[in-house]
Amino acid sequence: MKEWWKERIAYQIYPRSFQDSNGDGIGDIPGIISRLDEIKNLGAGIIWLSPVYKSPDADNGYDISDYCSIDPRYGTMHDMEKLFAEAAKRDIKIIMDLVINHTSDEHEWFQKSRDPKSPYRDYYIWRSPRQNKGKKILPNNWTGFFLENVWEYDEKSDEYYLHLFDKKQPDLNYKNPKVIEEIKNILRFWLDKGAAGFRCDVINVIYKTSLEDGKKSVAVQGLEHYKCQEGNHAILRELRKDVLDKYDCFTVGETVMVDLDEAKLLCDESRKELNMLFYFEHLEVDRRVAMFVPKKFKATKLLEVLTKWQQGLEWNAVYLENHDQSRIVSHFGDEGKHWQASAKMLAILELTLRGTPFIYQGQEIGMTNFDYKSLAQVNDVMSHNINRLMKKMLIPSFLRWKWIKASSRDNARTPVQWDSGENAGFSRGKPWLGINSNYTRINYASQKNDPFSVLNFYKEMIALRQNNDCLKKGEFIPLYADNRLMLYQRKLENDVYTIALNFSSSKIKLPKKVLVHLAGKAVISSTGRAALDRTLLPWEGVLIS
Repeated sequence: MKEWWKERIAYQIYPRSFQDSNGDGIGDIPGIISRLDEIKNLGAGIIWLSPVYKSPDADNGYDISDYCSIDPRYGTMHDMEKLFAEAAKRDIKIIMDLVINHTSDEHEWFQKSRDPKSPYRDYYIWRSPRQNKGKKILPNNWTGFFLENVWEYDEKSDEYYLHLFDKKQPDLNYKNPKVIEEIKNILRFWLDKGAAGFRCDVINVIYKTSLEDGKKSVAVQGLEHYKCQEGNHAILRELRKDVLDKYDCFTVGETVMVDLDEAKLLCDESRKELNMLFYFEHLEVDRRVAMFVPKKFKATKLLEVLTKWQQGLEWNAVYLENHDQSRIVSHFGDEGKHWQASAKMLAILELTLRGTPFIYQGQEIGMTNFDYKSLAQVNDVMSHNINRLMKKMLIPSFLRWKWIKASSRDNARTPVQWDSGENAGFSRGKPWLGINSNYTRINYASQKNDPFSVLNFYKEMIALRQNNDCLKKGEFIPLYADNRLMLYQRKLENDVYTIALNFSSSKIKLPKKVLVHLAGKAVISSTGRAALDRTLLPWEGVLIS
């Protein structure tokens, strides 16, 4: 079967923030259909669609109450079928978001499981409290990814259920074969509808080998009992063998705290589990505790991490933004004077790495982090949980807010800035989440016909990459890095491209030892220079052949 996903550019849509068609302030499927030509014109051939399933919306759709129904906020199943059809007319494949570690607590399965005598009881992980000196305590000492304990008491059951994420997201029990059969049916349902694969949410933590206490940790406690377990691998192989390999489709897994050796097992093609996966290490080179506590950015560290993954995996899922990350211009780039140059430089970075690039909505126009004024504007449940935790740790309010403002998942969830009109052209009604006030300056319409815009630079880079096997498939070779400067090469047989990137607002004099690699012709520059001297301008990126 042809691995077409290695030949295409992917584009992630976060539906509620993409385009609203009916004025209710929430993006929807008809809105997506109305913008398919823009996605096609960008050069994308795959859409990753974040959840549109029926959901009570405790975690923006990642708490699913019916996997085979469309949430009315987004439209109807007829709308979804039309989206598949209209995308196919434009040769765009659609992959669905597969969220199967947990369901919503409002899912029919969970509601039935609350009865201890129900055949659905073992669809979830229920446990009685432990006893300690005559007092009831939680079944174990695990802590979750939303920085809460992972057990919620249910009065009807008189027991606790496990939830690694929000309490409204109970974990499924994959030791029950019936659960696996349910998941197979969900896969078949969407593949038969027209889906071309799945982005698999937190897919390396779905199997809990034991429920013993976890090792003491300041971060997530209990990981050793469920991260990348052999049972997890077995489930992925079973789904691949029984369902996925019977369709022309692919899977990309979101993998929690995965290391390279674990990743190799998950996406080694001979093992037939995932086709590729998302890791997070490259976006954490300037963070001390996951994405929350900052430290100084160093290009040396970024090149080290990129090299490890680029050379360590046969094929990478390449990305700089998604719905859980800060906007990359605000993270690694410059929101101010050098906004445009840094946005273009970062486009060169992503689109010259080996793997399938995933571009997140708004990234192609250089959207920035939200210009929050207070925590009251933040919708993200994780941000509020982080604030409460840091408050308990006596971290001053000004510092808590500084860190949350920079790292909140809502930074990527503000509506797409389509034009300079009311609500940035996203909706006729009040948007569900605030719109960045810079939308009058940063928007799709103003960039569409500007040959020097970030948007048209992305189009140019994508076209260059799509017509160049070396940039898609060539070997990744690190050359040099310091605190601000990074150089690497892509090589395929006799074709060699050198990439030089300046991660600073200062002009950099290039070290003599790297000049030999920069003697060729500048194929593209983020500043538009046709010829190079021995310097890189602020936030300049160049591609040299």
